[in-house]
Amino acid sequence: MEYLEKYNSWLTNDYFDESTRKELADLKDNDEEIKERFYKDLDFGTAGLRGVLGAGSNRMNLYTVRKATQGIANYINKKDGQDRGVAIAYDSRRMSPEFANETALCLNANGIKAYVFESLRPVPELSFTVRELGCIAGIVITASHNPPEYNGYKVYWEDGAQITAPIDKEIIAEVNAVEDYASVKTMDIDTAKEKGLYIPIGKEMDDKYIETVKKYSINPISDSAKNMKIVYTPLHGSGIMLVPRLLKELGFENVYIVPEQEKPDPGFPTVAYPNPEDKAVYDLALKLAKEVDADVILATDPDADRIGIQVKNSDGEYEIFNGNMIGALVAEYILSQRKEKGILPSNGAVVKTVVSTNLVDKIAEEYGAKLFEVLTGFKYIGEKIKEFEADGSYSYQFGFEESYGCLIGTYARDKDAVAAVMILCEAAAYYKDRGINLIDQMDNIRKKYGYFMEDVMAMTFKGLSGIEKMNEIMADFRNNVPTEFAGYKVLKVRDYLAETITDIETKEVKPSGLPKSNVLYYELTDDAWFAIRPSGTEPKIKFYFGIKGSNKEDAYKKLEDLKNDPKFRVE
Repeated sequence: MEYLEKYNSWLTNDYFDESTRKELADLKDNDEEIKERFYKDLDFGTAGLRGVLGAGSNRMNLYTVRKATQGIANYINKKDGQDRGVAIAYDSRRMSPEFANETALCLNANGIKAYVFESLRPVPELSFTVRELGCIAGIVITASHNPPEYNGYKVYWEDGAQITAPIDKEIIAEVNAVEDYASVKTMDIDTAKEKGLYIPIGKEMDDKYIETVKKYSINPISDSAKNMKIVYTPLHGSGIMLVPRLLKELGFENVYIVPEQEKPDPGFPTVAYPNPEDKAVYDLALKLAKEVDADVILATDPDADRIGIQVKNSDGEYEIFNGNMIGALVAEYILSQRKEKGILPSNGAVVKTVVSTNLVDKIAEEYGAKLFEVLTGFKYIGEKIKEFEADGSYSYQFGFEESYGCLIGTYARDKDAVAAVMILCEAAAYYKDRGINLIDQMDNIRKKYGYFMEDVMAMTFKGLSGIEKMNEIMADFRNNVPTEFAGYKVLKVRDYLAETITDIETKEVKPSGLPKSNVLYYELTDDAWFAIRPSGTEPKIKFYFGIKGSNKEDAYKKLEDLKNDPKFRVE
């Protein structure tokens, strides 16, 4: 069906509510906007749904959410998973409570139980809940750290991880098979509750989650470290539900919450982009930190799976850590302390994504842990944990990705910023007792293992034309492999879409050993590397850079030289 046909169908069909039809009627003279909204159905991919809110088949709205849920319900019923049920959580975004409710009622109308959080909750708690209740699946309504105009819908399976092959493809097929919006089932909430299908959950699950996370604490907080000053911002999101409570129960007595960002707000009025990767989101936190002379600043994104941190240096200024630094810091702390206490197993494993720092490879080697690489996306780390448990081969110790996400235990199968706050504050307290801060410790790590440094650049390409442009960029890098970047010779090219690793000098081609993914990775001389991939959740293409220097100054220079290679100037 052409986009104008689809548009007119939505415009005239009484199945769609009056406000939806009015919103579409107001677009009647805007052909470009109509095309953007109807040239396709909103893709239900391996990460679920994510898109701009609004009326239309290529937008996040009640109808696209119901349609996706009907496909999932059909799949669950084929697997006889009705009685096991589905856990549902949501964050602070626009329409999140409404989408969560509609999701539950569609499942209920298909005979499937839904355990629905009574208010917003962090993503990692949903992952934990799926496992705790023995659900067949979980659904979170969130667009993570995207701008305010977005919302999304992430699907988890019974292990608590986001869906992976072959289940992802099977669910996608069921969702795509639902073509008629009017065929989607729903029911009245009172009836659903009377039948025991709609089950509210909340505080009891919070208690279980918090107690489980605390079991992964390694060192108790000393009396002197309890006075460490912590500034925390939930960036108007779900972290406020659990992070302050957890810090209090750990014994920290001086926790300051940024007041302007404390309450959930779907408009994210104090930031342009609620992402702890963005230095601009810390402006208010920095102001408060300087007022109270805080040791550390912590930020979580709206669904509380990503963590950001800034640390006060010897000059009283605050330095931001990127995701790779956080990963290295936590890996060193966890592995060293578990080894010191005799609780690090001989078959310990650390898992990272392919675009994350090689510094962690060295840390894992130091403590006798096996390092595993997986594709970008935390679901692949969750999949590795499942493999370890199934065959008993390795004991998961830690996993992380450069995009500010990590997981310190197996209680959940997604990145957990709530637990990350705990372990970072605990590490800060531990090192403070020894006369150093986290900046000093990061310097110690680099002196010990090498001055590895990394950075990420992203370019935004919106709309249909943006997708075409990103495809062109990927094709150019794939088909015209440069011989060097910034003077670094290209040694090998990993093309994860072709599932190959090609040695440039010998021309030998080996299998990548990982599933298909549109990622290119160039191994360079002198421990340098470069990777490129389109984002799976935003209209962006991302460039990743990594180098190793002889000292801090040398590392910074090498990194800047690599980033400034003209080959990366695409428009």
